[in-house]
Amino acid sequence: MTDTTMTPTEGAIPILSIDGLNVDFRTRGGVVHAVRGLGFDVHRGEMVGVVGESGSGKSVTAFNIMGILDSAGQVTGGKVMFRGLDLINAPESALRQIRGREASMIFQNPRVALNPIRTVGDQIEDVLRRHTTILRRDMKQAAIAALDAVRIRDPEDRYNAYPFELSGGMCQRVMIALALACDPDLLIADEPTTGLDVTTQKTIMDLIQDLGRERNLATVLITHDLGLASRYCQRLVVMQSGEVVESAATMTLFTAPRHPYTQKLIRATPRLDSRLADLTGEARAAGSVSAERATTSAEPLLSVRNLVKEFDSGASTGWFARLRGKGTDATPFRAVDGISLDVMAGESVGLVGESGCGKSTTSSIVTRLLDPTEGQVLFDGQDLALIPAAGFALRPERKQIQMVFQDPTESLNPRFTARRCIADPLLRLAGMSDAAAREERVVELADMVGLPVDLLGRFPHQLSGGQKARVGIARAISVSPRLLILDEPTSALDVSVQAIVLNLLADLREKLGMSYLFVSHDLNVVRLLCSRVIVMQAGRIVEEGPASEILSNPRDPYTRALIDAVPHLDMDAANRLAKAEEPA
Repeated sequence: MTDTTMTPTEGAIPILSIDGLNVDFRTRGGVVHAVRGLGFDVHRGEMVGVVGESGSGKSVTAFNIMGILDSAGQVTGGKVMFRGLDLINAPESALRQIRGREASMIFQNPRVALNPIRTVGDQIEDVLRRHTTILRRDMKQAAIAALDAVRIRDPEDRYNAYPFELSGGMCQRVMIALALACDPDLLIADEPTTGLDVTTQKTIMDLIQDLGRERNLATVLITHDLGLASRYCQRLVVMQSGEVVESAATMTLFTAPRHPYTQKLIRATPRLDSRLADLTGEARAAGSVSAERATTSAEPLLSVRNLVKEFDSGASTGWFARLRGKGTDATPFRAVDGISLDVMAGESVGLVGESGCGKSTTSSIVTRLLDPTEGQVLFDGQDLALIPAAGFALRPERKQIQMVFQDPTESLNPRFTARRCIADPLLRLAGMSDAAAREERVVELADMVGLPVDLLGRFPHQLSGGQKARVGIARAISVSPRLLILDEPTSALDVSVQAIVLNLLADLREKLGMSYLFVSHDLNVVRLLCSRVIVMQAGRIVEEGPASEILSNPRDPYTRALIDAVPHLDMDAANRLAKAEEPA
């Protein structure tokens, strides 16, 4: 943790000042008070973190600042002053001049925010054309420069790409490029690193921080990642149920939190010295064991041998790629390059690496969502690679291997309620035809993952990101699989819910004897849940071994870079800084 106690100049006028903001939403169930009496200031050159869990009012606050509140929302009191202008009462014409040019926002879900039928370059040029005086002939180079600024490789090629041709992390970087293209004075970053691996996350946050210093940019960082906030923010505003419960300089807040809710969030944030029991403050269930317990199984439950997966780089996007003139005879792209790994019965193995290293491709092959180009996938001695992915869905083996996907929005059926999403595998895979028994099991599962029962009747679009992630976890464990593939399962969860889910997963593994292949970029979480770690880079395994050894004394430079990039709460360092500043 760095010393982030730098405060604005005494008497300086804030560029953004929120005072007594109240926001209500009209719903079928009545009026919801989303924000109540909110107030904080942001000065030029500083980064203020707004932290709290889903439903605390963080994003509603951001939407109010930008003047893009949903039509169901209504400001019932308070002011949002930007450079002396009251944004609440400003005409739409004035807000249009401010958005993009003077104040910009990085949205949490880039796939929703980006136009799917316009190229990345066209979308950046749209912003430049509206808010700058750049000549038309210079637009393309300015757009490419914006992509290069956020560390997008081959920005000239990405300029002509459509959002659906890019990974989620790449789309997020495009969103950041759009937000910074016009050199705004105020940047609202709503979970700006969601979906990014740790090294890219650090690169992007370092970039935002550097730009803030160079351009005297005021930044509001909305996040549930307290480790990230501790590294980059000078001040923190903690929100709960629409209210500010605590506000202080970052180091002060972490070393001497006053409010019980703040204390709970700090406790639930994984650190280098955390144990699972520390995250919730409650003792683990009797008989539970740590992730370091060695397995006694003689034979692996899962054995992957010489696995290769190639994608035709020219034809992988089908007719659309050919229409745009891309060749179909290009050299295949090797996403997974001859890897071998084992997972023993009852063992939890972490698979880590940056986006594009082959982690998700490997997990998709193991779950038989993709066919391998070469190699074996031996599950309990049976080579599942011989079974085509298209015919695996209804085979008995499907019940034994389940997956929790990284993006719950894309993995849940939008026409199913949460109840039906969880119940569906109970009917199809477990043959639970009794409706009452299914309902009882669904309620039990919802309780296990911390999903309120009254949300079971909602559709995915009516749930928060964290709530959708909990539905995905409940659905995956519903049929008691022997092997659970977890693809970034806690990346969308609040830290307190993450703590509950991690303890839940540990207890389920102990109780049911499940094995986990835990795909993640959060090495603090991997260390808590996994006994072994496998590190992938560019489709190959570069290092593997016991989690405690790999994460404390990595041998490979790539592993060291991953570990160094992880933001975490270093409470010992914070306390040392605090004591150093105490008067003699």
